[in-house]
Amino acid sequence: MKTWAYALILIAATLWGIISIFVTGLAEYGFSTLQIVALRVGISAVVLTVYVAIKDGSLLRIRLQHAKYFIGTGVLSIAFFNWSYFTAIRETSVAVAAILLYTAPAFVLVLSRLLFGERLTKGKIAALAVTFCGCALVVGILPGAAGTVPFYGLAAGLGAGFGYALYSIFSKFALQYYSALTVTVYTFWFAAAAMLPVSELWAARTMFFHWPVVAYCIGFSFFSTILAYWCYTTALAYVEAGRAAIAATLEPIVATLVGILLFGEVLTSWQLVGVILVIAAVVSVQCNNNAQGEAADSREHRQSAARRSPQ
Repeated sequence: MKTWAYALILIAATLWGIISIFVTGLAEYGFSTLQIVALRVGISAVVLTVYVAIKDGSLLRIRLQHAKYFIGTGVLSIAFFNWSYFTAIRETSVAVAAILLYTAPAFVLVLSRLLFGERLTKGKIAALAVTFCGCALVVGILPGAAGTVPFYGLAAGLGAGFGYALYSIFSKFALQYYSALTVTVYTFWFAAAAMLPVSELWAARTMFFHWPVVAYCIGFSFFSTILAYWCYTTALAYVEAGRAAIAATLEPIVATLVGILLFGEVLTSWQLVGVILVIAAVVSVQCNNNAQGEAADSREHRQSAARRSPQ
């Protein structure tokens, strides 16, 4: 079953990696970044709610005092990270935006240290340094790196990585009380509640008479959001989270290939080196987390065995 689980992860990563196709398509029809984000989270929220209501309506119950966690996952993370990511795609390129998004694990390391007191090991510090060097090469600020990324695009890309990282932080609190499905549904509802009023989506209502617009909406809401999350969540039942995250690093590779093959983007040799460094750093962090988890499980097993053994 693990083979199928890994196949589902690779499918999810691929579906996330091709989202630029739908975003760029909607942008060409005149949709603003805010409107594109509102479409994604709004459609996803409705479809997921219908699915959960049919599956198990009790999963839709939450306590009011826990709304703060979903403000974190929905507004501060999903809404903000989507807006930042789509802005970065417009201001830089698909490949550069995808790599800047994958600074998220570095932000998670720092935030986990500050909020949860998790240790910053030598391996983690090295991964942070490699991530910084890789991003510096991608955006062209290191000596010898040809081409530079506009500051606004750089800020948006790093904002996407930071917002993406916040999901891991806030969901860690929410998952203490609710299932992953409940967290996902309310994350999208809170994101939609934040984005729809400010998006002025109603001003673009006539655009929905064009069938390509409808196709793009279905593409990035169903395929690159709902189906992708379903594949990834299903796989987590059979594969460790650390190994799943490693496999998911296919996403920036797919995004880079989409940019090159479909949009005619060109990466310099220095930028390609930067891409490789960032992906290597992400894999390193996840391998380190996975090894720590296995070590902790081993210690717990030995302690449990010691307690059961006769004195």
